[in-house]
Amino acid sequence: MSESTVAARAAALEEVLVEKGYVDPAALKEIISTYEHDVGPRNGARVVVRAWTDPGYRQRLLADATPAIAELGHGGRQGEHMVALENTEYLTSSYYAIWLRGLEDLLVAHGLVARDELAAGRANTPGEPARVLRAADVAATLAAGTPYTREVATPARFAVGDRVRARTMHPRGHTRLPRYARGHVGTVVAVRGAHVLPDRNAHGAGEAPEWLYTLRFEAHELWGEDADPASTVDVDAWESYFDPSTGP
Repeated sequence: MSESTVAARAAALEEVLVEKGYVDPAALKEIISTYEHDVGPRNGARVVVRAWTDPGYRQRLLADATPAIAELGHGGRQGEHMVALENTEYLTSSYYAIWLRGLEDLLVAHGLVARDELAAGRANTPGEPARVLRAADVAATLAAGTPYTREVATPARFAVGDRVRARTMHPRGHTRLPRYARGHVGTVVAVRGAHVLPDRNAHGAGEAPEWLYTLRFEAHELWGEDADPASTVDVDAWESYFDPSTGP
C-alpha cells in the first residue's frame, strides 16, 4: 500500500466516523496527534472505540481506568489485528499502513462501520453513538494507560543471576520471543512480576498470566564472535519462553 493510498484511506475513515456521529473532527485529530506523538498509534485503540459507544464504560474508565480496561482483556491485545495480517502483507506494509489496517479492522469488528463504507469514504447509514467522545476528553481517556500486571498463585521459577536458554519454538500465532534469541543462553537480570501472556491473549484465548523476566544475552552469543564484545541485548521474556541452561 503506497503512502498516498494510506492517506486517502485515512481521510475516508475520518469522513465515515464524522458522518456517523461517532466523534467530532476535533476529537479525532486529537486522538491521531496523541497516538503519533505520545502513546503510539495502536496502544489504547480498543479502549477509545469502546468509550465512543458505551457511556457506562466511559464513566467507569474515567473513574478508575484499571478495572475498566481489564474488562476488555486489553493487556496484550492492542496489536491483535496487526498480528492477524498475513506475513507478506505485514512485512511489505509501511508503519502507517499497518496502523490504518488495524484501526479499520477494529472499527469493523465492533460494528461501527462497514467495509464498503470505508472503501467509499461515505456512510451508508447513520451511526448510533451512545455518547460522542469530545476533544477535551481524549487526553484523560488515553492517559489512563493499560495495566498488564496480574496476580498468580505460583512463585517465580527463576531468580536474578540464573542462566537460562530461550526455547527453540515456531508458534503459528503471536509471540514476543524474538527469533534471534531462540535457542541461545542468557542470564536473568530482572524479575518483572506476573503479566498477561500475549501469546494467548492476542488471539482471544484468555490472559493466562505468567511471570515476566528480563534476560540479558551477550552479543557474541547471538551474533557470533565478530560481534562487539562489550554489547549485550536485553529481552523481556515470559516464563514459558525459556528453560534452565544445563550447558555452558
